Amino acid sequence: MNSNAGIVFITEWLFFLKKLGILFLISHFCVICDYPPKEVVMQNIAIGIQNFSILRENGYFYIDKTGFIKEWWESGDEVTLIARPRRFGKTLNMSMLEHFFSVKHAGRGNLFEGLSIWKDEKYRQLQGTYPVISVSFAGIKECDFAGAMLRMNQLLVNLYSEHEFLLESDKLTTADKEFFKRVSMNMVGTDASFALHQLSKFMYQYYGKRVIILLDEYDTPLQEAFVHGFWQELVAFMRSMFNVTFKTNPYLYRAVMTGITRVSKESIFSDLNNLKVVTVSSDEYATAFGFTEKEVYTALEESGLEDLMEEAKYWYDGFVFGTYTDVYNPWSILNLLDTGKVASYWANTSSNGLVSHLLRSGDRRIKQSFEKLLQGEVIRKPVDEQIVYNNLDGNETAVWSLLLASGYLKVLALESYDEEKVRILYDLALTNREVKNMFYDMVQRWFGSSEGDYNDFVEAMLQDDVEAMNTYMNGIIKAVFSYFDTGAEASAPERFYHGFVLGLLVELHGKYVLTSNRESGFGRYDVMLEPLDKSKNAMILEFKVRSLRREASLEDTLDSALKQIEEKQYETALLAKGVPAERIKKYGFAFEGKKVLIGSPDFQW
Repeated sequence: MNSNAGIVFITEWLFFLKKLGILFLISHFCVICDYPPKEVVMQNIAIGIQNFSILRENGYFYIDKTGFIKEWWESGDEVTLIARPRRFGKTLNMSMLEHFFSVKHAGRGNLFEGLSIWKDEKYRQLQGTYPVISVSFAGIKECDFAGAMLRMNQLLVNLYSEHEFLLESDKLTTADKEFFKRVSMNMVGTDASFALHQLSKFMYQYYGKRVIILLDEYDTPLQEAFVHGFWQELVAFMRSMFNVTFKTNPYLYRAVMTGITRVSKESIFSDLNNLKVVTVSSDEYATAFGFTEKEVYTALEESGLEDLMEEAKYWYDGFVFGTYTDVYNPWSILNLLDTGKVASYWANTSSNGLVSHLLRSGDRRIKQSFEKLLQGEVIRKPVDEQIVYNNLDGNETAVWSLLLASGYLKVLALESYDEEKVRILYDLALTNREVKNMFYDMVQRWFGSSEGDYNDFVEAMLQDDVEAMNTYMNGIIKAVFSYFDTGAEASAPERFYHGFVLGLLVELHGKYVLTSNRESGFGRYDVMLEPLDKSKNAMILEFKVRSLRREASLEDTLDSALKQIEEKQYETALLAKGVPAERIKKYGFAFEGKKVLIGSPDFQW
């Protein structure tokens, strides 16, 4: 059969099928079933690679962030501090800067071929032309000052070992070489604090050019010092190190520091008036860290996963840098591209010890605001981007500021001033679904040592079994009461109670609407649980700490709690929503030290 005859045959055959309606059915079936199947392009995703050359040499997936090089270089700032949440590409960008500028990587322009920076001839000429000191404090996570200094010394020893070739140079004096050899595991603190300054001096003498210093994760040891109680000792050392390295250092040309927070100037940057600070509220470098929505959609589309865009937005969007909204955390997106599955990735990469400590030990206002956040509500709070670590305990503004800097909160709106027109207020909410899941897990871990008792208590409460409630609650208190006590004995029961309320919120999520300290009747109840299933009981909980002056026994305290529920008519809000009075259970909780007595109008001791 010749080609023309074949075409005629096929045309006539298709016309015949169309008359029978078969062609329509075939084409309709293909549309419904997406046949032929959509091709999923498995990109070469490498998880956890923070070395720029490894990423580029192996052709791993990479979103071009080399525009950061140009933006930073043209800013002209001498020392730049960039604060971004963890896993946002800080270390990779610092590696990128090192590979671009360092004489150690001279002639490695191939790493940048095809990227935006390599299109500019001016920047091609800059590659590999500066001495660069690159160091990271990410691994300094010890629990005491001695351990932290040992790790610091090890880091500096390794750094000097990389530059041992300088000892062979006649550019270094005898005194220089003596200092070089004093850098050891047991060196004194003054030598350790002076080590980066001296290394920059030695490199300047060797290369005849002032150095670029890249310090990654500068605040990691500071966070650990705060959590473990050696803040003042470490701050004294780092203040001295930073002053001689970044302020009084004639051998420094430019520097970049990265971290999660902007530690207050009074703490370690008191002498650095040459410091340019870029926080989450700054417009500089807004798209250099994190993925934009366009970048995420393109990556998903190229992988055949564009159908997951809506879920990806719900789970991983929400970060705001300056005026740039819809920033996604790179870690979760890379894992999504790698697995093709939506799950918690970023939120599970850290113990979040500092955040847990602050929320667990926080006072009533902090826990009540946190409760609102977990229920999807918005809180309006002042924010101060200068984190004063030694003010974090008990300072509500400092806590929300840290959560915002860490990426756990996002700014929805800005209110000009509070009622006194003193402070700017921000409308804050949890960043996304992934963050919410992280906090749910965190609250559940608070009761980890008494998980059996806690779950049994909740079950007993739902069954209105007051005797069992007492048994299990006393077990919980013995296990975790001191966990919520930060030393203020008078406030310990209150701290436990509000932590307990958060636990209820998480445990009963999806079954009950939990509210606390809201107006109803003639006062403010402590806790109200409204069932989503109207056939279930609603509950009102009132907590009281025994007053030795007014109450002769814990039973008197319990009676006072139950009377308050009745006299203030706390059930009014539930009755207004149509909950029958017989379905409203009322419980009083009387505390005295590590002992609690629970009762109800229907249960007498």
